[in-house]
Amino acid sequence: MTPVRSGSFELGDLEVENGGVIRNAKLSWQTHGTLSPARDNVIVYPCSYGATHETQEWLIGPDGVLDPERWFIVIPDMFSNGLSSSASTDREFPSLVTMADNVHAQHRLLTELFGIDRLAAAYGFSMGAGQAYHWAALYPDFVERAILVCGSARTSPHNRVFLSGLLRILEAAPEYDGKGRFTAEPVAAKRAFAHVYAGWGLSQDFYRARLFESALGAPDLDSYLQTDWVDRFAEGGAADQYAQALTWLEADISTSYDGDLDAALGAITARVLLMPSATDLYFRTADNELELASLGKAELVEIPSVWGHRAGSPRDIPADLDFLRRHVRDWLNT
Repeated sequence: MTPVRSGSFELGDLEVENGGVIRNAKLSWQTHGTLSPARDNVIVYPCSYGATHETQEWLIGPDGVLDPERWFIVIPDMFSNGLSSSASTDREFPSLVTMADNVHAQHRLLTELFGIDRLAAAYGFSMGAGQAYHWAALYPDFVERAILVCGSARTSPHNRVFLSGLLRILEAAPEYDGKGRFTAEPVAAKRAFAHVYAGWGLSQDFYRARLFESALGAPDLDSYLQTDWVDRFAEGGAADQYAQALTWLEADISTSYDGDLDAALGAITARVLLMPSATDLYFRTADNELELASLGKAELVEIPSVWGHRAGSPRDIPADLDFLRRHVRDWLNT
C-alpha cells in the first residue's frame, strides 16, 4: 500500500484577480505516494467540475492511469467544491474565482507546504484539464509535462452557451437571491440543471445504443437520469455549482497575454499531451487541433469512444480506461 495523506492548507486572506477576497482561504488536498528525495516525481491532479479528491482518487493505483508507486500525486480541491473554501459556506465569497486563482493557490500549496520547485506533470480532466493548461501557461519553468484530457485552453463560444444555459436555470429558481446566492437549495432548478447536463455529458451515440441500460445497468432512461444525474447534483450546493460554472465559463489561459491565445500557447515550454474524446459535445477535438498548431512540443491522441465527455473519466468504461491508461503511462515514460 502506498501512503495516502490529506489535509487543509491555510492561505490567509486571498485576493482574487477579478476583485474580492476569500477570507481565511483554505485549500483542501490529498496526496498519494512518496515524494522522492530529489522532489522530482510530482504530478498535480486538479479537480473537475463538482469533483473532490475522494471522487477522483479511483484513477490512481499501481495499475491505474497514475501510478503512486512511481509518482507523488497531489490532488488539490478546487475552490467551491465544498472542501476548499466555497461559495456555499461563505456569503462574502467573491463573485468570480478563476482557474488562474485556483492554480496560483495550488502553486503556494506545492511550494510552501511540500517544498516542491518542479512538476513532472500536471494532469487533468475537463475543468481539471483547464487548470493543468493554466499550470503550463502561468508557470512555464515549473512544469515539465501537461496531460489535458477532454479540456481546452479557453472555453469555446459553444461551450459558453451550454454553461450560460445552466446558469440561467439556477437564476430562474424562486430561491435565487442574486450574485450566485440562494435563500434555500433550489430543488426543482437543480433537477432541471441535472437533466440538461445529462444531455451534454454523453453523446447521441451513447443514448442511441442505450448504453445506460446495457453498460450501466439502469432499467430505463428515467431511472438513469435520476440516479446518475439528479441524485448526484442534489448532493452539491447550488451556490458551489453556480460558482464553479462561472470559473469554467471564464477559463482562458490568454488572460495574462492580453487575450492573445497563440502567444499564451506559444509560451508553454512543457511537453503537452492533448486527449480529447471523439464524441465530446463541448470540449471538441477541433479546438485541441487548433491549439496544437501553436504549442511547441505537443501531440494529440483522440479517445475513440461513443461515451462523449465521460470517455475522459472512464471509471466504468473498461475499453476507454484501458486506452487512457496505456497512452498516459507510455507518454509519461518517454
